[in-house]
Amino acid sequence: MHKSGFVNIIGRPNVGKSTLTNALVGERMSIITNKPQTTRHRIIGIVNSDDYQIILSDTPGIVEDPSYQMHHAMNRFVQSTFEDGDLMLLVTEVHEKYDPDDATIEKLKNVKAPVFLIINKIDQASPEEILKLIEDWKDRIDFTEIFPISALHHTNTERLLEHIVKYLPEGPVYYPKDQFTDRPERFFTTEIIREKILEQYEQEIPYSVEVAIESFEDSTTNSGEDLARIRALIYVMRRSQKAIIIGKRGDAIKKLGIEARKALETFLERKVFLELYVKVKENWRDDDRSLQSFGYQ
Repeated sequence: MHKSGFVNIIGRPNVGKSTLTNALVGERMSIITNKPQTTRHRIIGIVNSDDYQIILSDTPGIVEDPSYQMHHAMNRFVQSTFEDGDLMLLVTEVHEKYDPDDATIEKLKNVKAPVFLIINKIDQASPEEILKLIEDWKDRIDFTEIFPISALHHTNTERLLEHIVKYLPEGPVYYPKDQFTDRPERFFTTEIIREKILEQYEQEIPYSVEVAIESFEDSTTNSGEDLARIRALIYVMRRSQKAIIIGKRGDAIKKLGIEARKALETFLERKVFLELYVKVKENWRDDDRSLQSFGYQ
């Protein structure tokens, strides 16, 4: 008997959804920083075994007070998960609070698929605090299963994986067994570059930036090693932001290029020649055509 199904991961920004996806898939699936709104797209990760195939959907964090069309598009990615999954995982963390009438919790009460509650970052709380959290959550919604975990330290993630498989229906192999995502290398290239922007620059800059790949060509080095030649465009909203990305005498973008190239070589498992350019695209977060070109619509 072969089991397979679609498992949707939802939750607020910065609770560890991407870290959990990485822990389960075993590959560097989603960019992870300590800043909220890191994941902007619905990313598919695939967990394969001889007996099962789990298709994980790592969604953007729910933006509770959307400011831009981009935020509304991100929320639409999340809302679609309430309708198309065989299993739902609500990821929260030990210090997070939900209002009694929270819209996400109310929607989960009407989901027909099994719903797991994942309480992440248990390394930051005492056993007594975790037990109280579990009891508080039980009073709010009838979850199918509740799992206290630390995704970062892989605490209890194997047990979670076993129970996900337990609740999967019988099903076919949807993707080749050697495939771990439905996204192309170009997508992860933009994510990795954006991750390095999030790490390097402060305040509003990272949230005003989008990355697009202008060219991605496979070739070889002079010594015969595999080489990816990548030209990436960094879009910002204002000229002042362009100046900050580039930095004095180009120092900032040079540093960004070095860090992004190192990460890309690890992910792509080959040498990388990376060119970065900065362009101003005013108000792209509220422009439908721009959002479509960046994959939000």
